[in-house]
Amino acid sequence: MAAVPIADDLLIWPDGPGGEPGLIGGRCAECAAYTFPLRAGCPRCGATAVERTPLSRTGTLWTWTTQGFPPKAPFRGEFAGTDPFEPWLVGVIELTGQLRVEGLITGCSRDELSIGMPMRVVTMPFRTDEDGREIITFAFSPEEGDHA
Repeated sequence: MAAVPIADDLLIWPDGPGGEPGLIGGRCAECAAYTFPLRAGCPRCGATAVERTPLSRTGTLWTWTTQGFPPKAPFRGEFAGTDPFEPWLVGVIELTGQLRVEGLITGCSRDELSIGMPMRVVTMPFRTDEDGREIITFAFSPEEGDHA
């Protein structure tokens, strides 16, 4: 069964093998502020002229922390259901010239992370729905070859 995104208008799916995923945001036609996720109004100036735009697929790690306890209901992500629970990494990635996005960090350990390191958008399984479809969300991972 095909994988589906966790929400509409959130992700750009990779085009074929080797394609890169991306995030869909908004850009205000009045003040040029970027938003993520896409919304109808601009949080900076209040304008409603927000245009759908792909966001940068890469950025830099601005800050990070660990989630050291299991999330409470109604969280339904299966990746957090390991027994014993394994803390996961959460970071804020600055998409150069656009905005900062909070997301899970995957593909590395906490010892490999450093503020300012290059990161890229990736996708990861979140859960399986009642119809057996794999629900996909976004995350960030270090750029290949750019982390210790």
